[in-house]
Amino acid sequence: MRSPPKSKTTAPCSWCAASVGARLGQHYLFDPSILGRIADAAGIESGDTVLEIGPGRGSLTAQLSSRARRVVAIEADGRLAEALRRSVAGSPVEIVHGDALRVPWPVAHRICGNIPYQITSPLIERSLTPPRPRCVVFLVQREVAERLAAPPGSRTYGSLSAGVQLVARVERLFAVPRGAFRPPPRVDSAVVRLTPYDPPPLDTIEETATRALIRVAFQHRRQQLRRTLSERLDLPRAAAEALLVAVGADVNARPEVLSPSQFHALARGLTSS
Repeated sequence: MRSPPKSKTTAPCSWCAASVGARLGQHYLFDPSILGRIADAAGIESGDTVLEIGPGRGSLTAQLSSRARRVVAIEADGRLAEALRRSVAGSPVEIVHGDALRVPWPVAHRICGNIPYQITSPLIERSLTPPRPRCVVFLVQREVAERLAAPPGSRTYGSLSAGVQLVARVERLFAVPRGAFRPPPRVDSAVVRLTPYDPPPLDTIEETATRALIRVAFQHRRQQLRRTLSERLDLPRAAAEALLVAVGADVNARPEVLSPSQFHALARGLTSS
């Protein structure tokens, strides 16, 4: 039996980074109409618990808390966290001071945030780790939003696209102009909504195997998949080609043309061969 190979990486996440955070440049989103649209996009119900990543000065926090039963907001900047605690005293908002990649997360119905751009990928991975919320709404760099929503075969489709689309529906909702921040950042931003599939299309073992295959495939995205399968898994060329044909892919296919479901089928074929 062959299994998809384990990827060698030093990154904290297995997928391919927005307040643009107080500790990350002090770019605060202040436009109330945009903040309201972000909160609306989460579809918050009155009994929901909402997890917010990077509340900054609390502008989005106020929008979320007016809709939800409870909001837990994780802020890395100690001074901001303390100021927020004072400002939300008596409200259903809990402020947690810490690194959002390290502190425990509550089980939440919705996850929202204007997240630090340089750690977007690991935050997305963690937000889609079971138990998954009903939806995730993040403000991210425009290029990341495009990659998340990119279809197979497009120029921006890659490991992040396939990994997220494997478990969630991706919607690029709207762009956010630089002028909506104070001071304006140097990059363009966009809001995305990730809605995990319910029920999940893969069990834990299948998902792990498929993610491993996606990572390896896109580490060698310029070469044909049959070569990657042969070199990484010691599959004879004929066996690699047969697997590709079985999942509906061309024998000369490169990874950027395979859909998440095809990667899933390919991983299943590898583990059963």
